[in-house]
Amino acid sequence: MSTSPGEPTPSPSPVAQQAVSDLAGTLGVDEGDITLVELEEVTWRDGSLGCAQSGKMYTQALVDGQRIVLSAGGRRYEYHSGGGRDAFYCENPTQ
Repeated sequence: MSTSPGEPTPSPSPVAQQAVSDLAGTLGVDEGDITLVELEEVTWRDGSLGCAQSGKMYTQALVDGQRIVLSAGGRRYEYHSGGGRDAFYCENPTQ
């Protein structure tokens, strides 16, 4: 894992490492082929963790978590976590 050239490498949290492992498995690539672009502590507005799906209901409470942006093969992938939930790929972020 690395960041963009010239930027310091953020220390991978266990959640970020889990996201990297998940993406590597999904894409069928080595973890070393995945770049950690951003690792950000966030407070999500609700239980959707910034990845709300139409027609679903979510708890209406603030949830501390992380936004993890990864890059592989020239494409960016956003993972969200929080409220005790492991990082998951969020195809259409709403926050």
